[in-house]
Amino acid sequence: MSKLVIVGTVAFDAIETPFGKTDKILGGAATFIGLAASQFNIDVAAVSVVGGDFPQEYLDLLSSRNINIDGLEIVKEGKTFFWSGKYHNDMNSRDTLATELNVLADFNPVVPDSFKNAEFVILGNLHPLVQLSVLEQMQQKPKLVVLDTMNFWMDCALEDLKKVISKVDVITINDEEARQLSGEYSLVVAARKIHEMGPKYVVIKKGEHGALLFHKGHVFFAPALPLEEVFDPTGAGDTFAGGFIGYLANTDDISFENMKNAIIYGSTLASFCVEKFGTERMIHLSQDEIYKRLKQFKNLTQFDIALT
Repeated sequence: MSKLVIVGTVAFDAIETPFGKTDKILGGAATFIGLAASQFNIDVAAVSVVGGDFPQEYLDLLSSRNINIDGLEIVKEGKTFFWSGKYHNDMNSRDTLATELNVLADFNPVVPDSFKNAEFVILGNLHPLVQLSVLEQMQQKPKLVVLDTMNFWMDCALEDLKKVISKVDVITINDEEARQLSGEYSLVVAARKIHEMGPKYVVIKKGEHGALLFHKGHVFFAPALPLEEVFDPTGAGDTFAGGFIGYLANTDDISFENMKNAIIYGSTLASFCVEKFGTERMIHLSQDEIYKRLKQFKNLTQFDIALT
């Protein structure tokens, strides 16, 4: 089986949407990526840090999903990273109410020895130097490295971000971030500029409007599955990324054609994530449900047209 290293936050979230609100619940990029990737027949390891306040039941949950947590550092005297946000009625925009770095402020990731030869690595949204330190721990160049980042690092650590971007194969960012990083409004031109920074593949996420995949002048677009209601968008982008790299690791095929399939799998899993608060929907997701929704995606996107 292929090995996948996931680096990112394991955290507490407190979320408010038009449908309700939560107290502190399980969240974090590595959590959502891991739960999505664990749907595939691969070896998954999460590298992150939590405080002594992190419940054993959450650790057990990750382990029960066959997510290796040897690289999950527990700082007993510290507190776990916490984020709180409130979504607007359109569910596309939100206000951050609180961000408490806590133990994440001094996080130095340590990849478990048994995963230093992993073929696949995904670098969740963290400081670029933290992401870079993970790549430096790998015994050999992974078959595929996927990077996620955000506009915050473009604002305050752009040169460090460019260093790590130059060393990855795939970058996943949203449309706003692609425009900021490239300085271009057209997403086609933006993707070309980002290609020139190093990545062979650029994935631009457009939320409810789907995702674009760019590679050497080729473009693939996958819509988001239309849903009756979006309950909580938190973690949808990370779930998409986890499904994307999980599928690639499972098939051990990183061709452009197979990445199209990976985009569909990522979009499918993300469509489940938004149906409940936090990780609740992903925890109770079955393979049968995934298969049925994949068929919905196929019916949504497949058509015959007579070219005259």
